[in-house]
Amino acid sequence: MKNKKGFTLIELMIVGAFAGLLLIVFFVQKANVDAMYRDDNRKTAINAMYYALEEYFYPKYGYYPAEINEKTLPVIDPALFSDPFGMNVGIDGSTYIYEPANCDSNNHCQEYILRANLEKSDTYIKHGNKGN
Repeated sequence: MKNKKGFTLIELMIVGAFAGLLLIVFFVQKANVDAMYRDDNRKTAINAMYYALEEYFYPKYGYYPAEINEKTLPVIDPALFSDPFGMNVGIDGSTYIYEPANCDSNNHCQEYILRANLEKSDTYIKHGNKGN
């Protein structure tokens, strides 16, 4: 009787299935980590916009703008106005939303809400209210 060395087809199939399962788990976890990273970037951008409005714009002008962009808030990196998918604040479909409120005819607003729609948790919200 000859002594055969090597693996059987069943053994190779089991190892292949196990490797496939590990790859699936890896890519699912990678997708979750990527989504959390994008959410952290969204929160950072909203915080930057919030502090620019509260510490730069409002003290300088005494009101909030009707829209925000790199011209109204030149103190922050213009890239922060684009969400992780490249959509700017105020564009339909953007995960960043700026909602001014209590505005007069000159578009001078006394309140606003900044929102970031997150993938892994609830909407991230910052409020500004100097009108009351």
